[in-house]
Amino acid sequence: MSYPRRISTMAAALLAALVSVTALTSGAAQAQTIEYVALGDSYASGVGTRDYLDDSSCRRSDAAYPALLAAEIGADLEFAACSGAKTGDVLAGQLGGLSAGTDLVTITIGGNDTGWTGVVQKCAYPYPWTCTKEIDTAEAFVRDVLPGRLDEVYDAIEAAAPNAEVIVVGYPLLFNGEQCNAITRISPGEQAALNDAASLLGDVIGTAAANHGFQYADVRAAFDGHAVCDDAEWLNGLSYPIVESYHPNKAGQSDGYFPIVSGLV
Repeated sequence: MSYPRRISTMAAALLAALVSVTALTSGAAQAQTIEYVALGDSYASGVGTRDYLDDSSCRRSDAAYPALLAAEIGADLEFAACSGAKTGDVLAGQLGGLSAGTDLVTITIGGNDTGWTGVVQKCAYPYPWTCTKEIDTAEAFVRDVLPGRLDEVYDAIEAAAPNAEVIVVGYPLLFNGEQCNAITRISPGEQAALNDAASLLGDVIGTAAANHGFQYADVRAAFDGHAVCDDAEWLNGLSYPIVESYHPNKAGQSDGYFPIVSGLV
C-alpha cells in the first residue's frame, strides 16, 4: 500500500471516529435536558412577589422558586402552579404536563383546602371577634380530611410521572407574635395559634410525602426570623392588593424557598 493511500485511509477512520464521538456527545447533551413540572398553589406560582409573567389569575412569577430552580439546573419548565389552587384543581387541571419522560416534579398544595385565607381574615377582625373556632375547624380538617386528599394527588403524580423525582414543598410560619400592621388586629395569642395550625399542616404534608417516598422541602426553619413584622420580612403582611398579603415576597422565594428546594435536587 502506498503512503498516500494509507494516510487517506487513516484520515477517513479518524473522521468516522470523530463523527461517532460527536454524535454520542450530542445525544448525551440532549439526554441531560431535565423535564420539570411545577404544580401547586399561590406559594408555588409566586403570589407575593408582585412581578408576574402575564396577567392571568394564576399569577406565575419568574421570581418564584420553580422558575429559579429551572434556571439553576437548566430545566425545561412546565409551570402549572396557579394561585388559589386546591388539591382538586391539581387533579383536574395541572397534571397534563406529566409523562413517563418527566424527570422532576415539585408541588406545594393543601393550604387552600383548609380555608386558610378565611381563617387569617377572621383573626384580623377587631375585638370582640375571635378566630378560635375557625382555627379549631381548620386543624380538624388537616388531621382528618387532608391526608386523604394529598394521597389522591400524590397517587396521580406517581401514575402520570412514574420516573420522576418528586419534591413536596411546605409552607412557612407567618407570625412572630408582634403586631406591626395598624389595620389588622391579630393578637399574639392568635398568632401563636395560627403558627401551631401551620405547623400541624406542615407535619401532615411531610408525613404524606414520606409515605409516598417523596422528598419533603420543609421551609419552616428557613423563615425563622423572617416572619411578618420581623426586621427582614420574607413574608408580606397586610398588603394591597389584598391577594399579596401573607405570601412570600421575592426574598422569601429566593432566600427562603429556593435554597431548600435546590438542595434536594
